[in-house]
Amino acid sequence: MLFSQPTILALDFDGVICNGMSEYLATSWQTYGRIWGLETSEMPDSLGDRFSKFRPLIETGWEMPVLIRALILNIPETEITQNWSSVCQNILDRDHLTSLEIAKQLDGLRDEWIERDVDSWLALHEFYPGIVERLKGLFDSPTKLVIITTKEGRFVDEILNQQAIRIDRINIFGKEQKRPKSATLKQLIAQNQDEVIWFVEDRYQTLQKIVANPDLVSVKLYLADWGYNTARERQLARIDSKVKLISLVDFSQDFSQWDRDQL
Repeated sequence: MLFSQPTILALDFDGVICNGMSEYLATSWQTYGRIWGLETSEMPDSLGDRFSKFRPLIETGWEMPVLIRALILNIPETEITQNWSSVCQNILDRDHLTSLEIAKQLDGLRDEWIERDVDSWLALHEFYPGIVERLKGLFDSPTKLVIITTKEGRFVDEILNQQAIRIDRINIFGKEQKRPKSATLKQLIAQNQDEVIWFVEDRYQTLQKIVANPDLVSVKLYLADWGYNTARERQLARIDSKVKLISLVDFSQDFSQWDRDQL
């Protein structure tokens, strides 16, 4: 069933609202240095491009320094692409680390950076074209905006405030919730049983998990083609009856236009 307008629009943050690739790389490199040690603070020339290439594999921020570790160790690209979860876990096991330890280092470094020089930290975040205007346009509309992200909510709040996008803190569901996005969507449904919920995410695997959950069949799902996903994932979305591939141009349009090729 198609609806012309959601009453709740739930958005992922990284890869949908904001492109923080420069910040991810800088923070992950510094975190890598703290955990594994660096002979020099200078980043290898090719690391940025390689890091960006594999960013679609990352589900949660703590994995980013581990990705750098995998690249520094020259683990074959096919192994990283096809078996990222195993590669990630093997690195943790070999170096006697936990995801919690790495996340604590990563978030702590971000907090220190914000405290020391918030402007330089914010400058590394780039909103996708038209996103700021689109979100501000929802302020006085019947659609309530909700953010569901694996990033710490306090960081999301800081970045949004930079552009005067003020969302009630209770409507930002970040990593501190300690639950998958599917569980947050279930909570929204339970608390808003008569509402129409749409969810925009840039990670196809996340949407697949939601599709597989029968409790979430009422949520309309969109894959952001401008985010951290691959050509193959976008092609899968094009033929997926449960997921709609959406472009930035589509996103800027009236909700009634989001599904125009399906009508």
